[in-house]
Amino acid sequence: MEQVKLSQHTAILLEHAKKAGLDQTQLLDALSSRDVNVFRAAEEEHYRYDDFFTYAEEHGEQLEQALLAGYRITFNTRNGLKIWLEEAFHLSSESDFLVGEGRIEGLHLTDEQLARLKETLAVNWVVAQEQDTAKGKEVTLSLRALV
Repeated sequence: MEQVKLSQHTAILLEHAKKAGLDQTQLLDALSSRDVNVFRAAEEEHYRYDDFFTYAEEHGEQLEQALLAGYRITFNTRNGLKIWLEEAFHLSSESDFLVGEGRIEGLHLTDEQLARLKETLAVNWVVAQEQDTAKGKEVTLSLRALV
């Protein structure tokens, strides 16, 4: 089965909803009923869900399948990847990793998180380095064009 593809924006909104406390069951129920009100608990200044379902439908994004089986982001910008890492792994770019021109360095992930990142990362980015540490892996991400 082909991997579901999501836009960076949709992926960030989905991860933000999880980080805000919506569990798998709540999300699946909201997705199957297209109930945007479930996402109100996750809304903040830069996280609005009013067009969540409309956008997904217009762009062929299969949200339920993405939630259940994972997804690949279609394209990552540097800032979008930074935000996705913060939302998906509950990290802070101010203390947990460094963001540079075309690179993200010093990212400490568990083996499970690294596997998820590799499955999700858009093809325009690569895991350039990974080094074993006491708590998992220290990872450097790079734009594919710079490798």
